[in-house]
Amino acid sequence: MIDNLLVVLRSYKKPTPVQQYAIPISMAGRDIMACAQTGSGKTAAFTFPILFCLLSRGPAGGSGRRASPSALVLAPTRELAIQIQEESAKFSFRTGLRTCVAYGGADIREQMRDLERGCDIVVATPGRLVDLIERGRMSLNRIAFLTLDEADRMLDMGFEPQIRRIVEGEDMPSHRNGSRQTMMFSATFPKEIQRLAADFLYDYIFLAVGRVGSTHENITQRVEFVDDHIKRDVLQRLLRELPGLTLVFVETKRNADAIEDFLCREGFPATSIHGDRTQREREDALHSFRAGRTPILVATDVAARGLDIPNVIHVINFDSEFF
Repeated sequence: MIDNLLVVLRSYKKPTPVQQYAIPISMAGRDIMACAQTGSGKTAAFTFPILFCLLSRGPAGGSGRRASPSALVLAPTRELAIQIQEESAKFSFRTGLRTCVAYGGADIREQMRDLERGCDIVVATPGRLVDLIERGRMSLNRIAFLTLDEADRMLDMGFEPQIRRIVEGEDMPSHRNGSRQTMMFSATFPKEIQRLAADFLYDYIFLAVGRVGSTHENITQRVEFVDDHIKRDVLQRLLRELPGLTLVFVETKRNADAIEDFLCREGFPATSIHGDRTQREREDALHSFRAGRTPILVATDVAARGLDIPNVIHVINFDSEFF
């Protein structure tokens, strides 16, 4: 039945490994901590069981000034939150279920108006969700499903205090009495994630697909040892040798702007994305990159995890250090 419904919803020919194992676990009502590589289909693995269960229960609430969704998905970045919301909207097309998104860097009034029209599932970054709660525009007292996507990245980005406040300090139902089902999806499983799992999950199943932390078998990795003063020259050579969509990762926002400016001056069609860009600028940069108008995207770690960008051929880690 799961395979058939996936085909109907998104023309899936067969589930990915993480979907194949995570979906039955979640639909059986068990908490889960799932580790799988980026690009392995984790969004569908947690979205599909939530939608299936909400549809089985029937409509639960309507519109109003204070939103009371049945499911909450926390994501570390605006781009990932938007992507999850869009995928959820596709899955729930013509079901009557409604997914809303809330993230910083955008007009909160527009997001509040969207929530007032009714919301079964809310996808949010932790900071914006806390803001909505403090304004009295969001209640978590009906949350039956909690998902943390890319949980390790949220810890890296310093969201743990906000996550603990959302889960433990507000009116969210407890996981101890079976009122809430919790799912964590991540590409790695460091000790900090294990601590979160112990605090937020109850009698959970740990699922690891593939070798945790490894790259996909179809990816070829190459290391070049380069002195700092010739890094930009080597980058130009690589970009000339490697046609197609190329991601160039750097560590800092300042360097992202500098490398983008350098590449544009050298005649390379490039754009950049980082945390200091406005939401409109970030969306425009991603759209231009996906469309191939600027086939080189210079990015900080805001684009390092979870984003679905088809046809990326090459990834260059410009600031990698090995010693």
